[in-house]
Amino acid sequence: MMAVDTRAGSTFTAGLPHMLFAGNYYTWAGRTYDVSPDSKRFLMLQPVGEEQAPTQINVVLNWFEELKRRVPAKQ
Repeated sequence: MMAVDTRAGSTFTAGLPHMLFAGNYYTWAGRTYDVSPDSKRFLMLQPVGEEQAPTQINVVLNWFEELKRRVPAKQ
């Protein structure tokens, strides 16, 4: 992640890019990070140790019907 210092006034000035932080992070929803609601932190998923990113996704269809079958309604 790179950052650039800026200064706004009668003219806009941008400094030189510098590295903010580096690392391997998971991608979700097409992004590698998000910003906290208060705009003070980056939120990222980082693998622990040698763990690899998931290579498989399980899609469960009709899960609500399965739930109703397993947990019958109270009478």
